[in-house]
Amino acid sequence: MTYHQKIRSDFPILSMLTPQGKPFIYLDNAATTQKPAAVLNAIDSFYRGRYSNVHRGAYWPASQTNLLFEKSREKVAGFLNAGNPECIVFTAGTTDSINKVANALAGLLNENDEILISEMEHHSNLVPWQILTKKNKLFLSFIEIDKYGKWKLSEAINKISERTKVIAVSAISNSLGTINDVKSVLKSSHPDYTITLVDAAQSVANYQTDVKALSCGFLTFSAHKMYGPMGVGVLYGKQNLLEKLPPLAYGGGMITEVEMHSTLFRNSPHKHEAGTPNVAGVIGLAAAIDYLNEIGWNFIMEHNQELTGYAMKKLSSIQNMILYGLAENHGPIISFNLEGIHPHDVAGYLAEEGIAIRAGHHCTQPLMSALNIQGTCRISFAIYNTKDEVDKLVSVLEKAEGFFT
Repeated sequence: MTYHQKIRSDFPILSMLTPQGKPFIYLDNAATTQKPAAVLNAIDSFYRGRYSNVHRGAYWPASQTNLLFEKSREKVAGFLNAGNPECIVFTAGTTDSINKVANALAGLLNENDEILISEMEHHSNLVPWQILTKKNKLFLSFIEIDKYGKWKLSEAINKISERTKVIAVSAISNSLGTINDVKSVLKSSHPDYTITLVDAAQSVANYQTDVKALSCGFLTFSAHKMYGPMGVGVLYGKQNLLEKLPPLAYGGGMITEVEMHSTLFRNSPHKHEAGTPNVAGVIGLAAAIDYLNEIGWNFIMEHNQELTGYAMKKLSSIQNMILYGLAENHGPIISFNLEGIHPHDVAGYLAEEGIAIRAGHHCTQPLMSALNIQGTCRISFAIYNTKDEVDKLVSVLEKAEGFFT
């Protein structure tokens, strides 16, 4: 058994057949990744043998759960090279994190301040800022993209001024796979008065993330896109920013003292984690981090690059293929259309053959408008995908061409 075959064997679902009796080929990893046995076992072990709430009791197993929960926070801090675990806030996911930051900033921004995002952002990193700008009479500005799906970088940097109080951008486009030059844009911001946020939902499973190198104010991601469970995410924040922000939510667990008409809050990160957290999710996230570290980042990045390049070449050979986002710096996400065939029809045809892809606007409607299209077919790779699966995809796409035309 090769190393890659061993990795595939870690994911139980990949050995299953679809209802049509076909081998399951999963190419929708930008939406969510499948889970290895190590993550499933960690969650199962918590529920079966260690289950309790955290920060609520001194009895067994609560004491063990408290320790495991905070050890997971330390593990996430190490994963991001954050240093201080107190910079890590657990949330329900990327969307939840961005909404909470946007809401918390409402009282810190003044009329006519500017928020800068890009026109390729996921709706989760667009709509919260839209709402905030309307409520607070702010200005929302956009980094435009070129025909290759890249940021117009020089124009973007020139847009940053003293008015720019927030920059919120994605590390990798969830629709096009473009690896954005986040570092250059953040470096051009003003550290004294510009708050920066990086949406790393598509990057953390595929590339090593270093918040110190990025020098970002905030960074967020979801566990379920990096082989962990759904319903849990991470908001990294520089400690001074987390202390400056009002609590992201209110309730139990984030207070030191409550009287009838006043409340004293705990320090970060706990003041931002009201209520019962997703303990099982946090434990599953820690297991996913262990799994990625065990596989090794050199293998992960080389596999992504080789498989994406192979798929690009094979897809290009299809007669009526239209590929989008052909930037040189490209993650394991490819968007395409077959000319004259609706992407939903393509996805449905592939599904009958056991191949799972995503079709539509991918929660990036402004990007689709910029490309003058309604939507695309999107394939996205993970560490368990293979060239044989790409070959099968291409073969079925060629059959689809003949079926629909």
